Amino acid sequence: MSESNATIPFDPVKIGIVSISDRASTGVYEDKGLPALQDWLTKALHNPITFESRLIPDEKDHISATLIELVDAGCSLVLTTGGTGPALRDVTPEATLAVADKEMPGFGEQMRQISLKFVPTAILSRQVAVIRGQSLIINLPGQPKSIAETLEGLKDADGHAVVHGIFAAVPYCVDLIGGPYIETKGEVCKAFRPKTAIRPAR
Repeated sequence: MSESNATIPFDPVKIGIVSISDRASTGVYEDKGLPALQDWLTKALHNPITFESRLIPDEKDHISATLIELVDAGCSLVLTTGGTGPALRDVTPEATLAVADKEMPGFGEQMRQISLKFVPTAILSRQVAVIRGQSLIINLPGQPKSIAETLEGLKDADGHAVVHGIFAAVPYCVDLIGGPYIETKGEVCKAFRPKTAIRPAR
């Protein structure tokens, strides 16, 4: 079979997932953030994924160090959950911004727009997204249901997008910073790329 007719394999991708919680990290209760992130990503992506998982307390320096560690380990995408509210121990955004080369404010803006469809307290959420090197780091909400809603967006009864989830923009962002070509399953979350950036259909 010629190379042009051969099936092009999906790019492997390494993704860091970080759950940030004092109580879960000390075993007071079971962490639900990491399973929720892993389940959604496995369901949404065609790519073979290697996960780097971390469960850590709400300590700013520890969070920053963990993010740097995951970027240095080759994670093209790092998703955090927890620690983004106004409580005194909520320091995930500050820890994330501390390691940023560039801030990507659109992600946080869109997450709050999605959550406001459900609860008025979404305005208290302080999620941020940044680029460090060739990695995209995004803070997500702490609840599994909210994680899925913000990543996937809102759909009507026919399955058409009413509000786009933030993950629709993630693959092209990763393209632009030199990462692997992330391919989503359209029934879960349809990624958007300009026509010139789309690989030929398989």
